[in-house]
Amino acid sequence: MRTMLYPGSFDPVTRGHMDIIERASRLCDRLVVAVLHNPDKRGALAVEERVRLLKKACAALPNVEVIARGGLTIECAAEVGAQAIVRGVRPLGDFEPEYQMAQINRALGGVETLMMTTSEGLSSISSSVVRQVASFGGDIAQMVPPGLAQEITRALAGE
Repeated sequence: MRTMLYPGSFDPVTRGHMDIIERASRLCDRLVVAVLHNPDKRGALAVEERVRLLKKACAALPNVEVIARGGLTIECAAEVGAQAIVRGVRPLGDFEPEYQMAQINRALGGVETLMMTTSEGLSSISSSVVRQVASFGGDIAQMVPPGLAQEITRALAGE
């Protein structure tokens, strides 16, 4: 069974994330989406809420599993038996830090990283843009998975 890991903060999940999840899920038998807790970052949403939203967004993808983990990505990859790590890359400066992380993960754990470019029309969407638009009462429906805009807006407002 070929397993891949898609790690991230998903704070909150966006259509860009889902694009990568859907495309990557077609390339493997099992895709583990890991909400990684970074102690150096204060998330807008609790990790549990991010996992809940991702599970709802991924419900129609039978080979996708959503988990929460702390620690190093490479440790999570080993724990789930991943042969590769998937990363989404936007044309807005993502490549250099992702390349560096891919090199580190290969050196630490021998796991390859597959970098997938964003689909057309999604490259300007980021979790930080979603948070900012929502904080000003803007409509985020075109930026997040279908049916989750109200839930994400409420969660970001602390309701």
